[in-house]
Amino acid sequence: MDEYRINGLTIKENLLQLAENGNKKFTESLHPGIENVLGIRIPALRRLGAQIAKDDWESYLQTADTYYMEERMLQGMVISNLKMKDIEAYLSLVARFVTIINSWSVCDTFDFYGKQRFVDKNKKRVWLFLENWMKSDKEYEIRFGVVMAMAHYIDEEYINNVLQWMDRISHEGYYVKMAVAWALSVCYVKFP
Repeated sequence: MDEYRINGLTIKENLLQLAENGNKKFTESLHPGIENVLGIRIPALRRLGAQIAKDDWESYLQTADTYYMEERMLQGMVISNLKMKDIEAYLSLVARFVTIINSWSVCDTFDFYGKQRFVDKNKKRVWLFLENWMKSDKEYEIRFGVVMAMAHYIDEEYINNVLQWMDRISHEGYYVKMAVAWALSVCYVKFP
């Protein structure tokens, strides 16, 4: 299969054009232990993700690479821009993305297409989807479940479920602990 191109360039060529050396050092300082950071500003990456989502996104996702941290982010941003009627097909794409998350920012820059509207239309199904990630033994998979639960389920209907899950999670990973602490702080603010 030919390498996916947009704007006449491969994805790597697009990313290298967007990379900023000054931002690279700053971004690396926020991601200790994460290699292959280009230093692309998030708004520029989101614009590229939205552009790919309007193009042949299936070809892109089939051939997408994960060498650079921003390549992983970009996959999430493309999926964030896909309006799909079939929730199972959409969640399958999200699930594939979750397995390549390797940093807090790759995790935290993702959101579902339609954000809260999407979740509200599919509340029970999405909650079950997130519970499966919170059951994982992998640090960033758990973080994904926690961050998405925090973003979409701290409400009257789900507050008890969220609190029970935050209490149940015992993974020792730093980024899991920070996500749980963050979620609990939001719970406290919304439900003092």
